[in-house]
Amino acid sequence: MIRLLCPDSSITRCFPIFTCGSNIKNPKLHSKGKFRHYGQWLGASRPPSYKEQLRGIIDGALAERPADFAGFLRRMEAAGVQVKRGRGGVISFRLPGQDRATRFRASTLGDGYGPEDVEAVIDGRAPVRKPAQGRPRSAAPRRVNLIIDIQQRMAQGKGPGYERWAKIYNLKQMAAALQFLQENGLTDYDALAERTTEAVDRAHALAGELRGVEERLASTTKLMGAVVDYAKTRPVFDGYKAARYSKKYLAEHEEALASYRAAKAAINDILGGAKLPRMDALKKERRELAERKKKLYAQYRAAQQEMREAVAVKANVDHLLGLSDGRENKAQER
Repeated sequence: MIRLLCPDSSITRCFPIFTCGSNIKNPKLHSKGKFRHYGQWLGASRPPSYKEQLRGIIDGALAERPADFAGFLRRMEAAGVQVKRGRGGVISFRLPGQDRATRFRASTLGDGYGPEDVEAVIDGRAPVRKPAQGRPRSAAPRRVNLIIDIQQRMAQGKGPGYERWAKIYNLKQMAAALQFLQENGLTDYDALAERTTEAVDRAHALAGELRGVEERLASTTKLMGAVVDYAKTRPVFDGYKAARYSKKYLAEHEEALASYRAAKAAINDILGGAKLPRMDALKKERRELAERKKKLYAQYRAAQQEMREAVAVKANVDHLLGLSDGRENKAQER
């Protein structure tokens, strides 16, 4: 026992002192069985890691069929992922709350999740993976989140501390939902349902329009490159023709002739027999498409955020009214 005297008073307090090993009788020995790390101990309730979240977001972005690699990166940013570009074209992803960014390569994220694998999916050389069920599509924080079913979580073994936190969390989410309803003048349930449907339809329509502009922009860029290659290699083909398709000439200019044939095939495939536009017209069209794409992307981001908030608010209201299972509760007769 040790006595401590308060310097400002004459109060003396006693505290017991325990010496290591002297007060512990029959200490419990470590298990001799197979030890499990924390992730194995949590089992199915283990939250997804940052790498697992990134893999799910990558699958979701590829499922939207981006026209090119730049479109894929924009979809990653739209999903709340910060895209960092380093020296030598190195790309890294960072999720909200993540301290260090994750390198975008197959050796880090896993087989099939490197830049080459993504480009293969975009080009159609590899199938599109379906996003994993039960994994969050986006890690971006939302203004209104879905409320937590406390009873279901408590049945999974959550403690009283989690119950207190979940109740406070649900109150905050319902307050945010009420603020959303007041700001948008939604006074009844039908108006909320209509607003949610309109928000979803608008986001999907903008996504489709943006995808179409991206495809046209990619096609125009590809056509311009093919026209340049065609103009560079056309004199070589004329020489080959003048040499009466000599094998010696072919061996000396095989690479240039292959580029000529590839450029001509690309032009025919894109135009489909139509007249080739002038290069000035192609440049103008590409500038207009790039500007249109930029405006559409800003509109899509805003519409996507509005859709997420509306869907979350409606889901919270449905949960509060007991409509989560899609069936309205019958009013009790008084």
